Amino acid sequence: MTSTAQEPATTREFVKQSSLYQEFLAEREEILKHKWLESERLGYDIGFERALLDWIRKHRESWRAARRQQVAAGTPATEKKAS
Repeated sequence: MTSTAQEPATTREFVKQSSLYQEFLAEREEILKHKWLESERLGYDIGFERALLDWIRKHRESWRAARRQQVAAGTPATEKKAS
């Protein structure tokens, strides 16, 4: 098994530019926004795991549907409010 330090830079760049990785980053950003909003609303840090589970339950399906529509329309992804 090779470590990240031994991987060629081109391999790391390929991964960073892959659509799967880009989707992961976009989803992660939405979860972090949700975490911030819910933590502010409740007055304490709810933690990433709680935010993740709450976001999946409440927002993931509609977020993914909107994301698919954006991709199909060929428009760039826009910032969307998590709540």
